[in-house]
Amino acid sequence: TVERTAHQDRVAKVRRRLHAICIPVMDNPSHIIPVMVGDPKKCKMISDWLLDKHGIYVQPINYPTVPKGTERLRITPSPVHSDDDIDRLVTALSEIWSQCALARVAAAA
Repeated sequence: TVERTAHQDRVAKVRRRLHAICIPVMDNPSHIIPVMVGDPKKCKMISDWLLDKHGIYVQPINYPTVPKGTERLRITPSPVHSDDDIDRLVTALSEIWSQCALARVAAAA
């Protein structure tokens, strides 16, 4: 369907943009984009900061939902997210990633 194709497009675009700025996106075949943080306090802080400062809701996933040390953000793009929405998310994540001194990964060649 048109909606499914639009959804897949949005998810792929967010993944590409996060990979381009070396944010550690975990492989996942679904529409959920897990971003590895690895620290429960920073995971919650990033989620709160995105909502408070940018109006972007991203769910933090912490223990016991995931094993300790594998805390992550769950990004769930929808078909109605615009390019501007994606730009705001990527810019905000890049900023907070640097502020929290979180590791970035090498961009795929």
